[in-house]
Amino acid sequence: MGITYVEGKVRGPLGERIVRFLVDSGATYTVLPEDVWRSIGLNPMREHEFILADGTVIKRKVSECYISLPQGEGHTPAVLGEADDYALLGVVTLEILGLVFNPFKRTLQPMRMLLV
Repeated sequence: MGITYVEGKVRGPLGERIVRFLVDSGATYTVLPEDVWRSIGLNPMREHEFILADGTVIKRKVSECYISLPQGEGHTPAVLGEADDYALLGVVTLEILGLVFNPFKRTLQPMRMLLV
């Protein structure tokens, strides 16, 4: 469930953009709107089907980008959204960056890292 926003930068071969992400702990992958991923030069690497909360199945292409948040930075998969898709920060990106969403404080915080 997304209930807070975080501003971050995404970078690709053609540059970087500042993006206001909805932190969505119910979303698996990070989504970039079409104008963002095109402006930073991302190219599709593969295509996947995704099931939305209402059961609708959609297809979207996926790429990778470099993301910088106030709490950390690194490479992450990114769903290449369409023009009306919203910027979402998904749990795969949070895990890659070693972050978790605290729903009580509506903040991102360091994850307790286990090596098991």
